[in-house]
Amino acid sequence: MNLFVLMKRTFDTEEKIAIEAGKIQDEGAEFIINPYDEYAIEEAMQLKEQHGGSITAVTVGGEEAEKELRTALAMGCDQAVLINIEDDLEEPDQYAVSTILYHYMKDQEFDVILGGNVAIDGGSGQVAPRLAELLNIPYVTTITKLEINGKDANAERDVEGDVEKIKTSLPLLVTAQQGLNEPRYPSLPGIMKAKKKPLEEIELDDLDLDEDDVSAKIKTIERFLPPKKEAGKLLEGEPAEQAKELVSLLRSEAKVI
Repeated sequence: MNLFVLMKRTFDTEEKIAIEAGKIQDEGAEFIINPYDEYAIEEAMQLKEQHGGSITAVTVGGEEAEKELRTALAMGCDQAVLINIEDDLEEPDQYAVSTILYHYMKDQEFDVILGGNVAIDGGSGQVAPRLAELLNIPYVTTITKLEINGKDANAERDVEGDVEKIKTSLPLLVTAQQGLNEPRYPSLPGIMKAKKKPLEEIELDDLDLDEDDVSAKIKTIERFLPPKKEAGKLLEGEPAEQAKELVSLLRSEAKVI
């Protein structure tokens, strides 16, 4: 079984992020594999354990993304591909990334393509479905369960508190939701093996693309951090006194009554 995982290098949102002149400052920032993509990697590994085959991790980005690809290799992927756009596109949007991935994937033999439900830095969830549309293959998003039987696939997906069961066929693209599995950490042997696993780097020219072919359709106007929250107030006294003060504050300061 030929398995491909779409992966993205993202900011670690657990760390403090600084914005200057409308841009997130890379210096001093921590980067990780997009957490939802880790579920996709783990699911690919479980499918390989059940059916055999190989796993290829693919990302679109700059040379710095090699670190996260090596982590994916340490987790169990067999090979990795970095589509390097560092010198071509400063800020690719979902259209650009899905188009680039399409021009790579259309020449590959694949059974299942897996990706994260969303990227935690953008949260659009558009790249994988766009890619499936371009490849003209079925896709199921936000899956919480996946079973492959020959050329048939059964998936369950999260639909806001309920579960939808879907039967479809391969080749197939799916996006992973939290709860699909529990990603394993890279082991020491896995980290050592990752250093010798193949990591191919290609550029737009190798895909017969140029900047105009994948120019972004969306322009970011502004980025800013949410305003700081004011400190809360602790009400003192008897319950009746607290209730009276609360009503007064809601009327005079919050202006909600």
